[in-house]
Amino acid sequence: MPHHLVSNDRNTSRNASIDPTLDLEAEIQRLKKERNAVLLAHYYQESDIQDVADFLGDSLQLAQAAAKTDADVICFAGVHFMAETAKILNPDKIVVVPDMSAGCSLADGCPGDKFAAWKAKYPGAVVVSYINCSAEVKALSDYIVTSSNAEKIVRHIPEDRQILFAPDKNLGRYLEKKIGRPMVLWQGSCIVHETFSERKLIALKVRHPEALVLAHPECETPILKMADFIGSTTAILNYATASDAREFIVATEAGILHQMQKKAPGKVFIPAPPEASCACNECPFMRKNTLEKVYLALRDLEPRLEMPAELRERARVPIDRMLALS
Repeated sequence: MPHHLVSNDRNTSRNASIDPTLDLEAEIQRLKKERNAVLLAHYYQESDIQDVADFLGDSLQLAQAAAKTDADVICFAGVHFMAETAKILNPDKIVVVPDMSAGCSLADGCPGDKFAAWKAKYPGAVVVSYINCSAEVKALSDYIVTSSNAEKIVRHIPEDRQILFAPDKNLGRYLEKKIGRPMVLWQGSCIVHETFSERKLIALKVRHPEALVLAHPECETPILKMADFIGSTTAILNYATASDAREFIVATEAGILHQMQKKAPGKVFIPAPPEASCACNECPFMRKNTLEKVYLALRDLEPRLEMPAELRERARVPIDRMLALS
């Protein structure tokens, strides 16, 4: 966990203090009104958290919602880099995270000091960082992007400028091929999107020949080559809802299937299989948040996320550039 994040490890004892007869969904709604709080949740959260959220979205939509909210308290059901973004955009609001240890393999694999040393090797380059990174890395970047807007923002950068792209090499490689523009890539990846098995996906396609394959650009190249559609979490959801097809194999975190089934109840959604026999297509960090922890975060207004003003202000510059171009 980055050094500036404030946390506590009392979740276990706090969980034990919850009255088992409480209707948690009703209590969460009550606390939101009482505290003028908004609950932002990512599509990869457990379905019961998705169902009580005020706003549900992918990283770009959540950043936009955080920028616009007039709530006094933001409870962010996602991972800590998302809550950091909310705090950067709302320095005077209280930002709480149900479980502060909900990290991200991309953010963890790109520490600020190593990133700064890497950047120093390429003086004059434009630094483009995927939103799945720490506030320290954002503060060292020229632009922040999400999978929804990365292509547009990279195309905005003058052709004669060298681009450094971090931390997701798969998204970077996908953009290089799509735009035809070479970039220097940080060699990071998402533990969920790297687990999908080409071998098992081929076998699944044999069993479901009519199914379309929908993939997130964080997936590795062999999976993207098999995809009928590649896009952000929201783009995948919208494509599946609008498509005439009835069956889909979905190569992204399995939490999105809950919204797909709600928006298109007559269709069949099959999670793409990981190589191992495990639930590796579920993000272990996202799944650290539970309905109980959301209730406690709203009840106690902790764990609370804080960061130094200087870091927050530097990190805001590339986020504002992203929002302006989105």
